[in-house]
Amino acid sequence: MGRAFEFRKARKMKRWSAMAKTFTRIGKDIVMAVKEGGPDPQNNSRLRAVIQNAKAANMPKDNVERAIKKASDKETQNFKEVLFEGYAPHGIAILVETATDNNNRTVANIRSYFNKCNGSLGTAGSVEFMFDHSCNFRIDPEGQDPEQLEFELIDFGLEELFVDDDGIIIYAPFENFGAIQKELENRSIEILSSGFDRIPNTMKSLSPDQVEEVEKLLEKIEEDDDVQNVYHNMEETNGAS
Repeated sequence: MGRAFEFRKARKMKRWSAMAKTFTRIGKDIVMAVKEGGPDPQNNSRLRAVIQNAKAANMPKDNVERAIKKASDKETQNFKEVLFEGYAPHGIAILVETATDNNNRTVANIRSYFNKCNGSLGTAGSVEFMFDHSCNFRIDPEGQDPEQLEFELIDFGLEELFVDDDGIIIYAPFENFGAIQKELENRSIEILSSGFDRIPNTMKSLSPDQVEEVEKLLEKIEEDDDVQNVYHNMEETNGAS
């Protein structure tokens, strides 16, 4: 198994506190998808992907439909995707993906978390190069031959395919998302969920006390309503984020 498999295994132990937080993230994804490509999932591949993720997260269908309707309203403000880069204590690199309708608020909040927890907010490009931006798909394994599928999807950018308790998982570079999504749909393969990850090139091991320090910063960041995802290169341990 490769790096994506190990990364996913560690991330599955990660806590996303409440279901409400997940629904908030998906709601913002719906708004951005509708603003970008319209409210019809058949003509909007990004929206199709978000709806699949909403279903996987057990988000009620009514909630999804309301979010699409709200996003279609011209009065509804769009969210801007902003990436923050910085360092936690002990040199741990952190990437924070946000979706915000008030950039000044988000910048101030993220900076304050780093400052209060002995971290430092960096400039654009200071940390991002330490992570590979990838896309992923989770598909129904029924009727599929993983080895054959892996071989056939290499031409569409696939880098890694593995099977776990959640189904068949596919990883590829970020820019290959559309090609793989289209090919899976052309083959009538059910996409259960999809998304994007930032996989660290190298991991850094810390002592339990040091891990606790980094955890304090990660928790503050994750609790912010504008934050969609947080990535770091701290080696995962039991109880670590």
